[in-house]
Amino acid sequence: MEKVTNKTGRIDWIITILPLALILALCTTFMVWPERSNIILGQIRFFFGDTLGTYYLIIGLGIFLVSLFLSFSKYGDIVLGNKNEKPQYSFFTWGAMMFTAGLAADILFYSFSEWLMYAADPRMTELGGIYEWAGVFPVFHWSLIPWGFYLVLAVAFGFMLHVRKRERQKYSEACRPILGRYTDGWLGRLIDLLAVFALIAGTATTFSVATPLMTSIINELFDVSINPTYLTIGILILTCCIYTFALLHGFKGIGILAKVCVYMFFGLLTYVLLFGGETKYIIENGVSSLGKMLQNFFELSTYTDPHRTTSFPQNWTIYYWAYWMVWCVAAPFFIGGISRGRTIKQTILGGYVFGVGSTIISFIILGNYSMGLQTSGAADFLTEYTTNGDTYSIIIDIIRTIPWSPLILLIVLLTMFAFYSTSFDSIALTASTYSYRKLGEKELPNRGIQLMWCILLILLPIALVFAQSSMNNLQTVSIIAAFPIGIIMVMIVLSLIKDANEYINE
Repeated sequence: MEKVTNKTGRIDWIITILPLALILALCTTFMVWPERSNIILGQIRFFFGDTLGTYYLIIGLGIFLVSLFLSFSKYGDIVLGNKNEKPQYSFFTWGAMMFTAGLAADILFYSFSEWLMYAADPRMTELGGIYEWAGVFPVFHWSLIPWGFYLVLAVAFGFMLHVRKRERQKYSEACRPILGRYTDGWLGRLIDLLAVFALIAGTATTFSVATPLMTSIINELFDVSINPTYLTIGILILTCCIYTFALLHGFKGIGILAKVCVYMFFGLLTYVLLFGGETKYIIENGVSSLGKMLQNFFELSTYTDPHRTTSFPQNWTIYYWAYWMVWCVAAPFFIGGISRGRTIKQTILGGYVFGVGSTIISFIILGNYSMGLQTSGAADFLTEYTTNGDTYSIIIDIIRTIPWSPLILLIVLLTMFAFYSTSFDSIALTASTYSYRKLGEKELPNRGIQLMWCILLILLPIALVFAQSSMNNLQTVSIIAAFPIGIIMVMIVLSLIKDANEYINE
């Protein structure tokens, strides 16, 4: 059973104070000089995303292939714990916590709207048409490679925590088999600071992308006249209160919230599939998109558009891999922590079944529902998107076409609250562990430290919303932070293989 530690003497004040200073500096910059900040972010994005973009694609495909290698090689039978230990949680509870920790409320935002964002891209015309390919890329960008990032690192952290019983729950500790004594020096500190920065960047991006949709839903349901910016900030603060409350009640609170979230999420998907009126199109186009993604998987994974005819991979695929990489600072630690008693093979393949399966189902049902209305002529969301570009209002219009739309709007809103709360439970918990030099396997950070991180993680999203940063600039935050994380991820994978070889030989 986990216990909360009160040993403040073990707190690593450098890792705790420097991120605090960084957050306050960034918040001040975005609020005081919003226009200048956006210009600088755009310039930085071009350098990392366009000039160095191939780097992200290589790491993405490489990590996915490593996940298959770990599953089906001699390493797959290693138990993340004692040799005959049984899993801590049932498959459903484990899968629910893993799924909701790995995906925030932006899965609903993108499930409804992502095909529309691709529809106006010239890359669709190059490939053969909007309706053939606009449903393929959402499935590609949210399935095998993204979850490969999570699961490979999850088994690395699970091995470190449950097999090697190490007491430093940090990125640097996962590199110890390669770095050796340098883990305890300036190099280890640098790795941990980069990890915390990436964690903050990922939090800011995901909060800032989807919370305006929650604002639009509240305006639609309750016809309020509050300034959208202030309402969005109010939603962020309320979400912070919810996930803080759940986190301070430990894994029991997180598990309950995760189950509630999953029930609402799949209830929503089932209702849209069965009663939305587009069941046939959803199934047929969904299966077709999934098949096309699998057939072209390696081509999609390595396409760089060297002649820049459309810059599609620079605008989308590279951003997504960076987005998932910065989330790898928190989610895999949480997944590795709850995977005690499972083998490496069970963790990776089970994660693909529950995580990838649930994600694909969401995009197939919600995305193809509106695409079905578009192809039948019952609605014209494409014209609306190309005319005003307001994705949030279009999602509201899509939901209006679903029977009992006010109830569906309410369910979407509550599900987004639950997704955000469960995701940021795991993020705040992981961030809290970085504040300690050592933390036992069954020890939890002090509640005061947990509370501090719950508050810190919400400040930068509020600043980005206040500065009205564009989608492009929000993506830039993730792309910048992910660059050093990619190098560290490679080190963690090599460390895992080296350490696992020594364990097997023992």
